Amino acid sequence: MKKCSKQVTVTNTDWLISLLGNHDKYIRMIEDSFAVEITNRGELITINGESEETVESVRQILLNLIQLLERRITPRSMDVMTAIKMAKSDRLDYFINLYEEIVGRSADGTAIRAKNFGQLQYVRAVNRQDVVFGMGPAGTGKTYLAVLMAVQAMREGKVKKIILTRPAVEAGENLGFLPGDLKEKVDPYLRPIYDALYNIYGTEQTNRLMERGIIEIAPLAYMRGRTLDDAFVILDEAQNTTIAQMKMFLTRLGFGSKMIINGDQSQIDLPKGVKSGLIDAYNKLRHVKRIEFVSFDEFDVVRHPVVADIIRAYSKDPMIENPPRREENESSTTVNS
Repeated sequence: MKKCSKQVTVTNTDWLISLLGNHDKYIRMIEDSFAVEITNRGELITINGESEETVESVRQILLNLIQLLERRITPRSMDVMTAIKMAKSDRLDYFINLYEEIVGRSADGTAIRAKNFGQLQYVRAVNRQDVVFGMGPAGTGKTYLAVLMAVQAMREGKVKKIILTRPAVEAGENLGFLPGDLKEKVDPYLRPIYDALYNIYGTEQTNRLMERGIIEIAPLAYMRGRTLDDAFVILDEAQNTTIAQMKMFLTRLGFGSKMIINGDQSQIDLPKGVKSGLIDAYNKLRHVKRIEFVSFDEFDVVRHPVVADIIRAYSKDPMIENPPRREENESSTTVNS
């Protein structure tokens, strides 16, 4: 089979070094992900492979990374891996959009942006709708982004309170058998939420806001009987809610509030025979206006690259009738924060 060869010219020496990575690290990452061989001589980067489509995909990855350099953003391993994943899932056209808008800032002022196409769609959905479901595997950043957007809404005065909750009983454990008072029993289940808040707000500020009741972290059972006005409400690990719990939670939404429901339909820990409230909600609400479902997949995982392979290996037939599809036909791809 005849080999295909394409070239990319980089006249800026500093850009070339940044594009190749230390000891050609980024080039090795790309070669490990595609059936190509990449060589560099002077200003020329040459891509060789048997498939013209694959060679062109790699060329487009390099061109997109050069666009980052043009914007004075030096690519890191995460950026290169994101470009690789988006190229593999035919979403590389959205790559630069990830860097156009800041979703929020961490406690030290570092700008935080969407890291992949799934996160981009998720942020856009939350900006559009008052009720958003984020469905997909662990490691896709659903909880962190939800907390980030809640904090941003608070900083901008759009809401007066942040409420974060999740089912407290998982994998057959019962809170009554655990030592300590209620807070000590519930805290281990809520640790990912605490971690996100500490990173975004800082430990001292988070604790102060919790003491004043502006940030509330509580088990799902504490939502019963309440009406949540002017609040940003997040339900995490929603796959472990029952149908009754999900209905109870969704009907708490008050005026001036936003609600995010996150879950992984492949990791349901409910007793055998108990249907997940998340699956039931999708099947009942997917056509309801002002409610949007956003799906994440293994390409959206922002942990070690092998995690995506693990998720793919463990994946089974979908547990829901028709998994939510992303809206890829919209003309605008800019995150509006």
